[in-house]
Amino acid sequence: MPRAESATPYVGIDVSKDTLDVAVGTKAEIWTVPNTLEGVAECVTRLQRAEPALIVVESTGGLERLVLEELCAVGLPVALVNPARPKAFAEAVGQQAKTDALDARNLAQFAAAIQPEPVTLPSESRRQLAALVARRRQVLQMKVAEQNRVHTARKSQRASLEAHLVWLTGHLEELEAQIGALIDADPVYRVQAALLATVPGVGTVTAHTLIAELPELGQCSRKEIAALVGVAPYNHDSGTQRGYRAIHGGRAAVRCALYMATLSSLRWNPVIRAFYEHLLDAGKLKKVALVACMHKLLRILNAMLKNGATWQPVS
Repeated sequence: MPRAESATPYVGIDVSKDTLDVAVGTKAEIWTVPNTLEGVAECVTRLQRAEPALIVVESTGGLERLVLEELCAVGLPVALVNPARPKAFAEAVGQQAKTDALDARNLAQFAAAIQPEPVTLPSESRRQLAALVARRRQVLQMKVAEQNRVHTARKSQRASLEAHLVWLTGHLEELEAQIGALIDADPVYRVQAALLATVPGVGTVTAHTLIAELPELGQCSRKEIAALVGVAPYNHDSGTQRGYRAIHGGRAAVRCALYMATLSSLRWNPVIRAFYEHLLDAGKLKKVALVACMHKLLRILNAMLKNGATWQPVS
């Protein structure tokens, strides 16, 4: 159950495309501001006066980015949570109705009861790098889609498709140049990229993705980093019955890059290839063995950055 109201309130902010619904405390009135620069500025000012113990915001596909960055910039404690957690909390306390105001109130109650850890935003340079890496991924997806359309397009459409493909190819080159320039300009990124480049099977795209979107690499234990990426197997047991271990959650973009690096490693990396063949010989399914290789490769990369060591071909 939610804790009693205190002098330092817990705050929930329900984010939508157009508005922010803010519940300061679990009982106080809920107020709404536009999800714009002006509205966020007003929200930040009012919350500074309230001096909250914790503010909870749901991850909503980027709509929360502006308010999250502005709240962190003034030093307010903000936790960014997966929407599934407050939803499960609402179901647990019997809240069935759903409106933006009720969602904000539920987030405030969730903050008071669960008290998730406040987020620490990456540096501005890493946020810029992550934005460029994400944009490169989007442009590449558009290029692949257009390439697929060329094969079935009418003759009258092909000139347009081919012209767009030329533009997308050029834009990809521009983005890759910008990413490379940001990496080279930062001594920490430059060292990390050089270390990752020594690993057979880890290419430039994978290295840049890991640096941009997994800043915890080299800072966490191997169990923590596996959970962050989503390659840690979780138990599904009940009583005497043992269920299949399965992975879920984590950072999809990083996991995708790690998957492609692992496929390449099966060909070029003797340690990963030997581990994969050992698992197959032991009767593991190919998919299970591949995920285990992803896990092993991630652990190796994490240890390398933690110790500042280059690749060593030992298992």
